[in-house]
Amino acid sequence: MKLRLYFFLFIVCSIILPSTAFAGGKQDTAEKIVVVYTYDSFASEWGPGAEIAKRFKEQTGYTVNYVICEDSGSVLSKAMAEKKNPRADVLLGINAFLVDKTRSAGVLEPYTSPNLDKVVPQHVIMTDDQLLTPYDWGYFAVMYDTQSKVPAPQSLEDLTKPEYAKSLVIMDPRTSAPGLGFAAWTKAVYGNDYLSYWKRLMPSILTMSHSWSAGYGLFTAGEAPLAVSYTTSMAYHIRYDKTDRYQALVFDEGNMIALEGMGVVKNAPHRAAAQAFIDFMLTEKAQEVLPETQWMYPANTAVPLPESFKTVPMPKKSLTISGTEAEAAVDAIISILEK
Repeated sequence: MKLRLYFFLFIVCSIILPSTAFAGGKQDTAEKIVVVYTYDSFASEWGPGAEIAKRFKEQTGYTVNYVICEDSGSVLSKAMAEKKNPRADVLLGINAFLVDKTRSAGVLEPYTSPNLDKVVPQHVIMTDDQLLTPYDWGYFAVMYDTQSKVPAPQSLEDLTKPEYAKSLVIMDPRTSAPGLGFAAWTKAVYGNDYLSYWKRLMPSILTMSHSWSAGYGLFTAGEAPLAVSYTTSMAYHIRYDKTDRYQALVFDEGNMIALEGMGVVKNAPHRAAAQAFIDFMLTEKAQEVLPETQWMYPANTAVPLPESFKTVPMPKKSLTISGTEAEAAVDAIISILEK
């Protein structure tokens, strides 16, 4: 099933790849374009992609050609398939759990933007050699419906209590970033005892959805009082639903940090354009677009946050584990969930 899925994603990405990206060779002086592989929501009509491309062209003269793939994993998979003859200049949307796999794949080259040290805080730096440059970040969280009949849990451990039976919507960690984030979160908190935690958690899980949108839709429809998401989902509800009914929970054990990065493709056809795009993505002109389109924090600390973010709680403790650890944890967790 996984092989068929990746083949399908590869075909989808290929079909919508702009024809200008296929010319190949060193074309920085011949073409004022940059080819950016990214996931679907970034370049969707409600995402930041179009506005960022517009502003980038106004500032630099470069046209951005987005190649849209389903998720960050398929972005990386496509670049790996094209490694001998790269067609992309930039990979955008590589999350922290893919850092190890990205490095092993050898599809990116380090690039240190002159804007990096000026604006990006140390806690969101993804790699010491800047193989990946962060552009947004946030925290995974459990969202809580304040109109439900259960009290707000204060910790991961609270979720295992009988009062939360069939109350939690989670997402499949193999197909959903929040699902993977939650799995990694439990591993970071419980260490080698994380599988024991999942066995205790099982009675509290209402369902495991294939995607975040499907699972979160159940939550907002009132089917469950709790769902895995991001702390900044709360900002979305404040901005568009005009309500603080849905609250992001900051847990006693800490919350798992979510990082998204971008990188210059090794032997990119338009290397200068790729570097210019990375530089631009760290400027206030690009970063100010992100909060209310990506619903994440901008990497540039100089960017003021919109009003919708002002009441979103900030965890006191940030948790993280390597992608290798997370991937190993997923296989073991799925074996429990499928019993």
